[in-house]
Amino acid sequence: MSLPDATVNKNLEGGGARASIQRFGGFLAGMIMPNIGAFIAWGLVAALFISSGWIPDENLVTLSDPMLNYLLPLLIGYTGGRTVHGTRGAVVGAIATMGVIVGADIPMFLGAMVMGPLAAWLLKRIDGFLDARVPSGFEMLVDNFSLGILGLVLAILGHEGVGPLVDLFMGWMAAGVNALIGHHMLPLASVLVEPAKVLFLNNAINHGILTPLGTEQVRTAGQSILFMVESNPGPGLGLLLAYWAFGSRRIRQSVPGAVIIHLFGGIHEIFFPYVLMKPKTILATMAGAMSGLAVGTLLGAGLSGPASPGSIIAWFLMCPRTGYLPMIIDFLVATAVSFLVASALIRPDRRRDDAADAAEQAQEARAAAAAGVDREAVGTGDFDAAALTRLVVACDAGMGSSVMVASTMKKRLAPYGVEVVHTPIDQIPDGATVVLTQEGLVERARAKSPRATVIPFVNYVGDPVFTEVTDRIRAAREAPAESGGPAPTTGDGDAAGAVAAARAVRRKKSLGRDILPAGAIRLGLHATDKQDAIRQAGQALVDVGAAGPEYVDGMIEREGQVSTYMGEGVTIPHGTNEARAHIRRAALGFLQFPDGVDWDGRTCYVAIPIASASDEHVGIMSALASVLADKTRAEQLRTATTVEQVQEILAPEED
Repeated sequence: MSLPDATVNKNLEGGGARASIQRFGGFLAGMIMPNIGAFIAWGLVAALFISSGWIPDENLVTLSDPMLNYLLPLLIGYTGGRTVHGTRGAVVGAIATMGVIVGADIPMFLGAMVMGPLAAWLLKRIDGFLDARVPSGFEMLVDNFSLGILGLVLAILGHEGVGPLVDLFMGWMAAGVNALIGHHMLPLASVLVEPAKVLFLNNAINHGILTPLGTEQVRTAGQSILFMVESNPGPGLGLLLAYWAFGSRRIRQSVPGAVIIHLFGGIHEIFFPYVLMKPKTILATMAGAMSGLAVGTLLGAGLSGPASPGSIIAWFLMCPRTGYLPMIIDFLVATAVSFLVASALIRPDRRRDDAADAAEQAQEARAAAAAGVDREAVGTGDFDAAALTRLVVACDAGMGSSVMVASTMKKRLAPYGVEVVHTPIDQIPDGATVVLTQEGLVERARAKSPRATVIPFVNYVGDPVFTEVTDRIRAAREAPAESGGPAPTTGDGDAAGAVAAARAVRRKKSLGRDILPAGAIRLGLHATDKQDAIRQAGQALVDVGAAGPEYVDGMIEREGQVSTYMGEGVTIPHGTNEARAHIRRAALGFLQFPDGVDWDGRTCYVAIPIASASDEHVGIMSALASVLADKTRAEQLRTATTVEQVQEILAPEED
């Protein structure tokens, strides 16, 4: 278990299905995002040189159709193939995509998204099969002909089969969208689009569905309102302005920077955490987006190409010459409605949020002081700051929010020689040791890079984690110079001293068997609810003589004041200050609930109750924190089957 997850928003925990959807959506977006420059180039050609454009030109406008029908689908198929199987996958993906391009009467964006990765996946399997079966000297011949033959077969299949199928599917989707537009029902799409955006599916929605359909409409009408469905910066701006006006004091500090990045940088991910902090505010962005689309549909608003990123600047650049007024009204209406609804939802909570922020900060300070745990270590995980040479910043598609965070961290870490790179979360380098990502993407980052330390952050601007990481690296790099002493050598005397020091530190951070008696370790339990689990935990302490029965009531009362849930399925229940009068000696318990216990919307599997009436609890908590920071040992606690296993993990016998 890694302690940073103790700070992860409970609304983002779990969700294996959501993580799978994110991976699929991220894969689709990964085929589009690297080619956005080509889409913009085509959009500019259409905006400038069509008959209603800024500079009508019958000669230059002939660039539009070949770029639309051939260049863009081929780039998508090439990129999708490369993602699956490198350069060879990219080449066979482009060949296969050519078949569906020629076999259909509309731009084959969806066909390219299917054929590019599929062709690369098949070639990867063929290469794996032939790898150990090709005679020496024939490798290049076999490689080239296997790629060429597979490409030919798939191009023919695409031309004769896949192309018409995708063509039919696109026709159905286009008919559905056209029906919504014709009946003034397109705003209803916001009911699905806005919540999906907050779950980081925005790239898949915008570039995987809306962009292909909108591109087809541009061919016939010169513009499409579909480009405005997901990219409208108005709903997010209205929400941020409401937080700025009526949010708690701590939240308001980060809003101005977020407004600038969202509105002018077009990075919509910047406002997602503000929705996740108060999920009910999703109603505001839904209402704003629906209102903007309703007005835009009535006024005939539309863009001539995809606005990516979704900034107000991109909207102006992609807007037809005669469409500025409808576009501006659409944006302003979306912003105003989102602001009004969000204000109504946020303002009543302002006083309570300010009080909660103050209480939370005070509790964090007390807990850090009592436990003797460095808050920086809790907030940023366990990594070797002195040896770190590369920090990876990962986001959904690796083109927007990760670039922004990477830019911030590059400036901070440049003096210490740490390279900062940004990447899509599904393309984290194999050798990554430290990954910085948004809290909602932690699961995917760990799945992609299980050996790396994954550090979650909440806000893209001014998040404390950025400062914590920087401070840890600075301290690690400057510590040798400030110590004034010579660097350690590898001599026998120094080695012996180092071993002795390490053992001393280990002893200080280890729990004694007297602190964790076997009688307080209970495995395979079941609890009906949180209160039942706490009472069982308290009774374990009572049974070993560590506390009186009154202490159990103090534990229940304490839980009502501040949750003792640490994250990753572990809770550390303990009594109030007043209840410490009923403690007889310092002790820990260990209770395992294999089926889990609901803990305010989160699931707890391990409860470690604490009883300590003196300063002993400082050492106990410090030792316990060092164990829980080790993900391997924490997982072992969840699956332990004997009392001896638990004692060896939490309270190992010293050599």
